[in-house]
Amino acid sequence: MTDHQIHKVLRQQFILDSFRKGQEEIIQSVLTGQDVLAVLPTGGGKSLCYQLPAVSKDQLVIVISPLIALMKDQVTGLQKRGIASGCFYSGQSLEEKREIFAQISKGGAYVLYLSPERTQKDGFSKWLQDRPVALFAVDEAHCVSQWGHDFREEYSQLKTLKTLRPDVPVLALTASATPLVLADISRNLGLKNPQRHVHGFYRPNLYYQVELCADEQVKFRYLMQALRQNHEGRILIYCGTRRTTEEVATQLAEHFPKVSCYHAGLSTKDRTEVQTQYENGEVRILVATNAFGMGIDHPDVRLVVHFNMPANIDSLYQEMGRAGRDGNPSTCLMLYSGKDKGLQSFFIQSSGAPAEIKRSRWNTLNALVDYAEGSECRHAEILTYYKDSQRIQKCGHCDTCLPYSDRRINKPIPVSTSKTSSVGSTLKENATKLVKKKKKSMDQDQPLSEVEELRFQLLRDWRKQKAQELDVPAFVIFSDRTIKQLAQVDPKSLAELDKIHGFGEVKIERFGIDVLKTLGVPIKDKTHG
Repeated sequence: MTDHQIHKVLRQQFILDSFRKGQEEIIQSVLTGQDVLAVLPTGGGKSLCYQLPAVSKDQLVIVISPLIALMKDQVTGLQKRGIASGCFYSGQSLEEKREIFAQISKGGAYVLYLSPERTQKDGFSKWLQDRPVALFAVDEAHCVSQWGHDFREEYSQLKTLKTLRPDVPVLALTASATPLVLADISRNLGLKNPQRHVHGFYRPNLYYQVELCADEQVKFRYLMQALRQNHEGRILIYCGTRRTTEEVATQLAEHFPKVSCYHAGLSTKDRTEVQTQYENGEVRILVATNAFGMGIDHPDVRLVVHFNMPANIDSLYQEMGRAGRDGNPSTCLMLYSGKDKGLQSFFIQSSGAPAEIKRSRWNTLNALVDYAEGSECRHAEILTYYKDSQRIQKCGHCDTCLPYSDRRINKPIPVSTSKTSSVGSTLKENATKLVKKKKKSMDQDQPLSEVEELRFQLLRDWRKQKAQELDVPAFVIFSDRTIKQLAQVDPKSLAELDKIHGFGEVKIERFGIDVLKTLGVPIKDKTHG
């Protein structure tokens, strides 16, 4: 199909003048019959990548989706455009199912939404065998990978699609996935030489900010300040536990109107009610765990706050991505303290995951800590982390590049006695019950001497050059904490590097000689490293 024909379908059927970044390339790959791995940001138009091929090829497209509400919304939207579509879900009447089958039997374009569980039923296998199908689309494809941030057991059997119909191309779509996760998705779905399209991680309307807080009281003061600075639009606040979610919501409700909370511990009725209230504006400030998110699409979220650090960069990026979907300026603030890593460590240790998966979770958690404590451009680091097709050096709108932005949440004025102090104390006590106090404070900032500052800058310059050479974020090489300790200790041998935070056998082998050279240590043995 020519570019002209595709754009004609876009205008006539979808009433759109142009494609968003990455959509056209993904659709072209699909229409040529190739398997495709596609990463587009939350709100980046993933659904068009399988809806348009159904119309263009005038055939059935089967979409695997985990969310009934999202299926229904998309079916309603397609039917308004005159595009035949339907979905199967529990609680549906037999008459409704028969109507869908009758429409599909007529032939022509049809978009059918299914849950992953339904693809495993014997009836589906028999029905699919001789059915003309243009495409299988797997939405939220990161759920396929055990290395991803939201692995789901029901997704693990989707390889059956390729087994049943090896002739039908598969489009795997997700909003965030590292190269490791993409490779795992490809293997688990049985894709054949898939085309990779990674686009749209750069969100220029979002201001990224991370604040290292001494304790929960400081966090709560930052949160109050953030809400005072944002008078319009919706606000999302993510917390690490159900208890913290409820406590934060309760305290905020004493200071602000239209506050509620959402977590998996609420009844289905209560969760549905809160979500409805949030959608229609009865709730403006929603405090939630990560149970709130997948399939949620509101254009006017002006502020996303992580009161607790999430488990990994994927979760952070996806949840921040719910801000500013209308393209208007929005702020994403992560509040981070030493206890946050302790809480996530507790979750990893308490899980029943295999040792290999736990190691992966430790690595991704450490990567997020290093990102939080880093001093490079936050948008640039995200783009490199995900290997986006677009790269930048400086964004000009994060806390590193533009520390005096009017979108930055200002440092709150310390308060000696107030309700914010009392809630901070309560949260601090509850956090201590989950994780043991560390002997050393996270913030051990000792001012650098003039010589140490020179070493620090030399090491930062080396790290930046090495990161560009290896095409990885700077925090993957070494965190700022490691660079600072190197500047202070000034090691003279590989053995001394082993005592520096962030160094292990692998990093000494890969970077040890370079680090020593940068610090001016004479290297006699050229064969090392």
